[in-house]
Amino acid sequence: MKFLLNSTVIEIIQGDITQSEVACIVNAANTSLLGGGGVDGAIHRAGGKQILDECIRIRNAQGNCPTGEAVITTGGKLKAKYVIHTVGPVWNDGKNNEREKLSNCYRNTLNLAVEKGIKSIAFPNISTGIYGYPKDKAAEVALKTVVEFVEKNETIERIQFVCFDRENYDIYLGGG
Repeated sequence: MKFLLNSTVIEIIQGDITQSEVACIVNAANTSLLGGGGVDGAIHRAGGKQILDECIRIRNAQGNCPTGEAVITTGGKLKAKYVIHTVGPVWNDGKNNEREKLSNCYRNTLNLAVEKGIKSIAFPNISTGIYGYPKDKAAEVALKTVVEFVEKNETIERIQFVCFDRENYDIYLGGG
């Protein structure tokens, strides 16, 4: 599905984010930035050692990446030129500011993309895997945050939500 908001095309697709033909893909990273399971592991495997090496340099310079924050590396062997790594919150029944932290992931990622002149970006379903964030609640936060951002900033021309599974895809089509 595709729709236009101001001058930004927003797409909801089902597929593999590592195959996205955008300038930048987003990694749902862990605080160590050293790769892991799910989308994080898939991006590190597909992008190769260069992404890990850059993550290690970032970590050595600043320490772990806090929840809700974002850092950027090249895309290594990926089609995307860049990867923005953001750390989503672990779900704790909504008792630990998870909504605000997840919203910060999207907002900080988009701000970093604008700062770097990135015109197209693809997001995975952040925090919905091992971190246990309910998929419907996560989709609602993602869509709301991105729409609010685009209403104020038209710099990014194309934003994709890449849903790995059919369940997330159907949730996004329903608006979260």
